[in-house]
Amino acid sequence: MDQRTSGADALTQKNDAAPALLGVVCGLAAALFWAFGFAATRHGLKVGFTPVDLLVHRYVWSGIAFLPLVLRAGVSDLCGIGWSRGLVLMVLGGPVMSLISYAGFLFVPLGHGSVIQPSCATLGGLLLAALVLKERISASRLAGALVIVGGLGVIGAESIGHIGAEGVQGDLIFVLAGLMFAGFGAMLRRWRVSAVPAALVINVLSLLLVPVYIATVGLAHVAAIGFTENAIQALAQGVLAGPAALYLYAVSVQRLGVARAAVFPACVPALTLLTGWLLLGEPPTMLQTAGLVTVLCGFYLAQRQS
Repeated sequence: MDQRTSGADALTQKNDAAPALLGVVCGLAAALFWAFGFAATRHGLKVGFTPVDLLVHRYVWSGIAFLPLVLRAGVSDLCGIGWSRGLVLMVLGGPVMSLISYAGFLFVPLGHGSVIQPSCATLGGLLLAALVLKERISASRLAGALVIVGGLGVIGAESIGHIGAEGVQGDLIFVLAGLMFAGFGAMLRRWRVSAVPAALVINVLSLLLVPVYIATVGLAHVAAIGFTENAIQALAQGVLAGPAALYLYAVSVQRLGVARAAVFPACVPALTLLTGWLLLGEPPTMLQTAGLVTVLCGFYLAQRQS
C-alpha cells in the first residue's frame, strides 16, 4: 500500500512539474524575445531605419495576421472592448508608445532604454494601482520602488556626466514610454480586459496608420536599406517581440500564475544588455551594470506580495 501510495505521489509530482517547466520555458523565451526586440531596434536605427519605419514593421505584419480573428469576434465592438477603450489602449500600449520608445534610442545607448522603460513601467504601475485602482501598496513594494528609483538615478548620472543634454533627453523619453505602458496596464485592470484581446485590437487598429505612412513617407526609403535588414526587423519586431512574446508570456501566466510569471519581464533588462553585447558589440558600462543590479533588486522587492 505504501509503495503504491508513494508511486502515485511521484506520478502526481511529475504531472505537476511538466506544466511548471513549460511555463518557465515559455516565460524565459518571452523575455528573450522582448530583449531581442530592444536590440533589433537599436540595430535598425544604426543601419538607417527611422522610428516610423520600425513602427510599421512592429505592427503591420501582426496586424494582418490578427485581422481575421478580430473580424470573426466582431468589429462593431472590437472584440467586446469597444472603440473608445480600444483607441485609448492603442495610444498607451500601442504604436504611439512604441514610437516614443524607438525615438529614445536615437539619443542614448541600449543599456539606458532597456532598463529605464521597464523600471518606469513598474513604478508607474505601483503609483496608478494606489491612486486609480485604490490598491494597498505593501511595505515591500514601496521599498522596491525606492530601490528602483535609486537604480535609475545611477543610470541618469551617466547621462548627465558622460552623454550630456541628449542623454538626459533620451532617458526622459524612456521615462515617458514606461509611464504610458503603466497606464496601459492600469486601464486593462480597471476595464477588466485581458491582454490577448487587447493585443489583437491594438495590432489591427494600427493598420489604419499604414496608408498614412505610405502617403507621407513612402516605401522607397525602407526598400533602399535592403531585403535582409527589412527581414530582420519584420522577424524581430513583427513576430518575436510582438505576438510570439505575448503568446508565450500568456502561456507562462496560465502555467505558473501571475505572481510567479511576473519575474520574467523583470529579466528583460539583463537579457537586453547581454543581447546587445553579444549581437551589437555594445558592452554595458560600469554605471549601467550598477544601475541594472540595483533595479533588479528593486524588481524583486516590488513583486513580493508582503
